[in-house]
Amino acid sequence: MLLNISKVKEDYNISRITLLRWEKEGIITPYRTPKGRRRYKKEELEEIMGLKEQIKSKKVILYGRVSTIKQEEYLKNQINRLEKYAQSKGYEYIVISEIASGVNEHRRGLRTLLTKIKTGEAEKVIIEYPDRLARFGYEYLKNFINAFGVELIVMKEEEETEDLNKELAEDLIAIVTSFAGRLYGKRVGRRSVKSKE
Repeated sequence: MLLNISKVKEDYNISRITLLRWEKEGIITPYRTPKGRRRYKKEELEEIMGLKEQIKSKKVILYGRVSTIKQEEYLKNQINRLEKYAQSKGYEYIVISEIASGVNEHRRGLRTLLTKIKTGEAEKVIIEYPDRLARFGYEYLKNFINAFGVELIVMKEEEETEDLNKELAEDLIAIVTSFAGRLYGKRVGRRSVKSKE
């Protein structure tokens, strides 16, 4: 598979300068398109970065999430249950956990998880409940994960009502806060434009 410079940067966080230096040092030889643009072999990049060895040892990813810092103890218990499940199956695993709203589109942990899936570092992803992955858009994420040949394992289909109600309340507050911030920002923007006229 051939990748352009921007795709290499996105998937492997390797800069253009680094690629050109590696080329100059003879570490990597890019393929040239008829228009002279550089393309890099995915396999060659992974071999240089030692990703093939890393991929062998990181087959299963356990992902846990809670919405607020108040639920930190629940997150620890959630991870503990995920680890027990993985150990009972004999999986080698890594853990990604975070404290962030299920409606937050910029979660660092989720982005790390999706990057590991894209770069072939995951064989399976295990979550406790579907809404640990996302409050909305779960099916989209599931389809994304499956598209890379990764199995998504959900330990339980439905969350306990008490925990679910607390999470939903937190996420509702997050949605309202975000909406109010955007609305207020637009109003301020309109006012400043009118004052200039």
